[in-house]
Amino acid sequence: MEDLEKNIEKLQELLRKAKRAVFFGGAGVSTESGIPDFRSQDGLYHQKYKFPPETILSHTFFMRHTDEFYEFYREKMLCLDALPNAAHKRLAQWEKEGKIAAVITQNIDGLHQKAGSQNVLELHGSIWRNRCMRCGKQYSAESIAESSGVPHCSCGGIIKPDVVLYEEPLDDAVVERSIRAIREADLLIVGGTSLNVYPAASLIDFFHGDNTVVINRGTPAKEMGGVLFIDGKIGEVFSRVHI
Repeated sequence: MEDLEKNIEKLQELLRKAKRAVFFGGAGVSTESGIPDFRSQDGLYHQKYKFPPETILSHTFFMRHTDEFYEFYREKMLCLDALPNAAHKRLAQWEKEGKIAAVITQNIDGLHQKAGSQNVLELHGSIWRNRCMRCGKQYSAESIAESSGVPHCSCGGIIKPDVVLYEEPLDDAVVERSIRAIREADLLIVGGTSLNVYPAASLIDFFHGDNTVVINRGTPAKEMGGVLFIDGKIGEVFSRVHI
């Protein structure tokens, strides 16, 4: 507990000195809002389905078994009532105060925007955007949640969530903006991610500043040197930081 207090004090001091901090976050940022992650003991990979989640959330499965994809997607991915937690709120506050230059997230839940963050780079897209694969017409997340079976556009085309499925590339423009933000940062805070998911996890290699802070439950998979590591829930840690 004493080490935790000291590390939080160090984070606090780094944030006070920072002029352009960037936050890079994963599923652990949203678990405190009740959104399940994939790899924890209670995550989606440890629940029993006809197919593993990684298979269901792939481009091939979406194209071949669209009805089963949407059955899983509505039940497990469309968390429309989830609310921002302390981590989301603190990041939005720090951005408003000029400390956080960008939030780069692997999450698709839109909670950073709900909390008030403006410069949010969504590496894996968002459940809040949905497009017809034929004509490009946009649909709300609510319309997808309220539909049944495979949702179709008024033109007859299949509607697809604007989320990056396995086998699909990341959006080049979002990646470029993320790399630029990380390169220009003087402090990189990595939170709520085990850094298992590539190519997203490789983006932090573009950071050339002096200070990196990692906040996560358990040591990340990616080896990193010279890092201030805080083992804990990110919302609880951020709640104790005052700058």
